Amino acid sequence: MKAAWYENVGLADAVLVVGHMATPEPSAGEVLIRLHASGVNPSDVKARAGKRAGGSGMPFPRVIPHSDGAGIIEAVGAGVPESRIGTRVWIWNAQWGRAYGSAAEYVALPANQAIPLGENVSFETGACLGIPAVTAAHCVMGDGPVKGKTVLVSGGAGTVGRLAVQIAHLNGARVIATAMNPEDMERAMAAGADVAINFTSDNVAEQILEANRGNPVDRIVEVEFGVNAEINAAVITERGSVVTYGSALSMRPELPFYSFLFKGVNLEFVLVYLLNEKERQLAADHVNAALTNGLDIPLHATYPLEECAKAHNAVEGTGRIGSVVVVID
Repeated sequence: MKAAWYENVGLADAVLVVGHMATPEPSAGEVLIRLHASGVNPSDVKARAGKRAGGSGMPFPRVIPHSDGAGIIEAVGAGVPESRIGTRVWIWNAQWGRAYGSAAEYVALPANQAIPLGENVSFETGACLGIPAVTAAHCVMGDGPVKGKTVLVSGGAGTVGRLAVQIAHLNGARVIATAMNPEDMERAMAAGADVAINFTSDNVAEQILEANRGNPVDRIVEVEFGVNAEINAAVITERGSVVTYGSALSMRPELPFYSFLFKGVNLEFVLVYLLNEKERQLAADHVNAALTNGLDIPLHATYPLEECAKAHNAVEGTGRIGSVVVVID
């Protein structure tokens, strides 16, 4: 099969190679997927660059990158129903704890890591679901229904944030989003936010409360936990939840502990790779339901497999709006 891989960490143009290697065989409990698209996430490029938190070296002698992708099941291992052959699927965790991810013509994965993909959903869209959409769905819906509640989405124009805005809106929540400039505020509003607030303002907490008719919010989906901890403590309701998946600008944050404590706030730190089976299935169901109801996943750019390095450079560059996908047709 054709694949992209690296055997040393470093710059994409220096370490990524495209060539041929043996096609995998599905083991017991696995499916073999002919991939048509592979999503490129920031975590993928950080791992390739040797800059990923928690580990900066080569976890395996050779790595085929990327966790997300979409394609068609071509074969199944023992114990997997043959009826799954021919099914369109999107995948998750292809390269988490494994050497070979989705930047290849084929991948063999445990059968539960292949989620049905609707006939009306493109493979390019399907390749953007595993990390960003599942993260968004779990952050919004992980504790139960949000209908009639107020959800604050930090960074509502970002890849995960914009998906969180849509999922919260589609599930009946009142959505307040923060964004960094008028253009991003417009993007958040177009995604379904009821109110968008510029997070560079001096009085963000006051604006959030005013936008919710003076009431605190029920749930916060947070992309920059450390930077926004004080704001979150000020606007969250008693027994509310702050669910965070990032804190890149404040890696060792100081917390307003007693402000959270005396509201009995639930703090949840989300690493999408570590969701348990129940959490994962619930999030995947919400993602597929949102797709049925018009979930919009903009693409910034697509690249052929031979230009995998360019795809990595696009994710690492500035001004990206939407997902980057490697097409493997």
